[in-house]
Amino acid sequence: MNRQRRNPGAYAALAALTLACSACSTVMPPWESNTTPAPMTSNGVPAGYYRVNPGDTLSRIASAYGQRTQDLASWNQMPQNAQVLPGQVLRVAPPPGYANAAPQPPAYTSAAPAPAGVAAPAPAAPAALALAWPVRGPILQRFSPGKSNGIVIGGTQGEQVRAAAAGRVVYAGSGIEAYGPLVIIKHNDQTVTAYGRNGRLLVKEDDAVSQGQPIAEMGVDNDGIPGVVFEVRSDGKPVDPLQLLPR
Repeated sequence: MNRQRRNPGAYAALAALTLACSACSTVMPPWESNTTPAPMTSNGVPAGYYRVNPGDTLSRIASAYGQRTQDLASWNQMPQNAQVLPGQVLRVAPPPGYANAAPQPPAYTSAAPAPAGVAAPAPAAPAALALAWPVRGPILQRFSPGKSNGIVIGGTQGEQVRAAAAGRVVYAGSGIEAYGPLVIIKHNDQTVTAYGRNGRLLVKEDDAVSQGQPIAEMGVDNDGIPGVVFEVRSDGKPVDPLQLLPR
């Protein structure tokens, strides 16, 4: 896979999509706030932050990380229409103690808050959103919180990768180096899906897509192994796709 210039342009989500780690390793900053110093990402900025690349805009960065433009502007104390400059470092995850002034309905059902000292369960996509497999093949890499933001599904180079649900394409390009050619689809206010390590892309930004519509052709990794990186994010947090896909 050729190394490309970094530019989120939309992740996971998704986007953030953010796969300079292995295809499914943690590249997008974690969304959980804490009081300990944030670990550094592979591009030398703290987790939860993003370094602006040429051509970026505040709205495109917000789309890439599954956030609202107004929230990014608030977290970085700038107007919503402010221009961003290459090299500028922006917060793309909520600051500690941040509470949305206009909270949206939760993207998943939770019976009760987790007791103190017990990790809360990972969020799931809204129950109303039924996902389909983007491709059918062996699972080459599984979701692992803190290590892998999604799964890798094997297949045949050049086979069609399909949209897991209806939505709108918020990013289609090769600006996020470790994902290669990448498509990010926004399905609703909470949920985005990302499809990385493609060959040829079959959609462009702002396209409306239906579930099962071909959006790309499968590519290969650095070892020549065909596969698609598939990620799901609910309210900006990575979710295990295998819990949401039909058995």
